Amino acid sequence: MTPVTRGRAVYGLTVLSFINLLNYLDRYILAGVMKKVQDEFHLSDARGGLLATTFMVVYLCASPVGGYLGDRLPRRWLIGAAVMIWSLATVASGLASSFALLVLARACTGVGEAGYGTIAPPFISDLFKKSERGRMLAFFYATMPIGAALGFVIGGAVGDAFGWHHAFFVGGAPGILLALMAFALPNPRRGAMDVEEHAPAPPKVPFVAGLRSLVTNAQFWIATAGLTLMTFSIGGLSNWMPKYLEAERGFTGTEAGVFLGATTVIGGFLGTIVGGIAGDRLDQRMPGGGVALAGVGLITAAPFMITAVLTQNRALLFASLLAAQFFVFLNNGPLNAAVVNSVTPGFRTFAYGINTMLLHLLGDAASPTVIGFISDQKALGFAIILNAAPVVLAGVVLLLGLRAFRRPGAAAGVPTAPPSP
Repeated sequence: MTPVTRGRAVYGLTVLSFINLLNYLDRYILAGVMKKVQDEFHLSDARGGLLATTFMVVYLCASPVGGYLGDRLPRRWLIGAAVMIWSLATVASGLASSFALLVLARACTGVGEAGYGTIAPPFISDLFKKSERGRMLAFFYATMPIGAALGFVIGGAVGDAFGWHHAFFVGGAPGILLALMAFALPNPRRGAMDVEEHAPAPPKVPFVAGLRSLVTNAQFWIATAGLTLMTFSIGGLSNWMPKYLEAERGFTGTEAGVFLGATTVIGGFLGTIVGGIAGDRLDQRMPGGGVALAGVGLITAAPFMITAVLTQNRALLFASLLAAQFFVFLNNGPLNAAVVNSVTPGFRTFAYGINTMLLHLLGDAASPTVIGFISDQKALGFAIILNAAPVVLAGVVLLLGLRAFRRPGAAAGVPTAPPSP
């Protein structure tokens, strides 16, 4: 297979990053029109929440499946198909004439987004050298906060002007074009940047042998644990902070949205980019340098999260949220690079699917309920302060786990079982 040129690799990263922005835009556009959807279908908060729960459950279940297929089938076709599925499902959400049809459409959105989110990062790892993966993945993940913020903004603005149905049309239609562009992505061989240019492709990994190797892969589980704990905290914060600002700080709904949107876009974007660049440089100086940066960043974020709740000054509140987002998002590039680097190329996409499933199942799928329960028992502010604990724990886990990245010969392991025919 012909090596992918630098220009084609950059083109691939650019297209995948634009798709990722749309991924999060379509995921969060529902939140921007939730009240209008509830009003039309006469939904309680619990039934309205079922839309997000359905999406997440399907997303969790589909992620390992997408990973399994991504290790065995042409990935650019899988990526294009996944984007097409979720984009058509988003358009179908706007066409839904009943609550049941809307639930079905959001479930299909989860299928497409899981397929894309699982396959794209390992695909990027085959476009760029190991020494620059952190910053390339950081560029990819920097679109997350932008897409999420655009989802809120477009949902609210289009929903107010034309109705909630049209918001889904606006969100879904561009994905059809991007899906067609995905079919024309470069086609790197698996592990292309993990071996010498003219070396043979890494052997295919039998599924059972790959699972056995993954079970004992300390680097994979340490990075996954850090990402999961971080996702738990961020999921709870993003779900409950708007209500906290309105109920206990006197913000209007619009003020709370702009306030949080600005800190997420600025802090999240800058943190992701800085973390990717700095993580790559630290990895070149010492094994596990990027993981160490992520650990320190997460521990540093916790005091700012607590200050954001305790302060009565809006300027300090804004600065604290901005700093907390910056230090939390430092981990995106280094930890995702650690995940893909820890697994042999022939099993990398499935492993990433397992990572995706766990960080959402034990992370942002669970935290809103846990924090809501604590809020009911105590107070919402207390629950949000307590939510800083998983961030500190994530940092401690990463720093204590550095020895796994610094052992002599520590690298992505290839199962010792013979390759499949």
